[in-house]
Amino acid sequence: MAKPFPLKPKHPERICWGCDRYCATDALACGNGSGRTQHPVETQGEDWYVAWGIEPEPDRPSHAKLKP
Repeated sequence: MAKPFPLKPKHPERICWGCDRYCATDALACGNGSGRTQHPVETQGEDWYVAWGIEPEPDRPSHAKLKP
């Protein structure tokens, strides 16, 4: 992901987190017939990024810059 990725979004269920488009759940642009990709906070809890070894951005602690 090239865009900053929110570590703890307020309503992760409203967005598909599968790519950099961050589509609304009712307007998925990928068109591959799959469902919405869940945010890791939905499946692994509030501190998911610690287990993944991801550091928050110093100037935006609620986001992380994920490298491809």
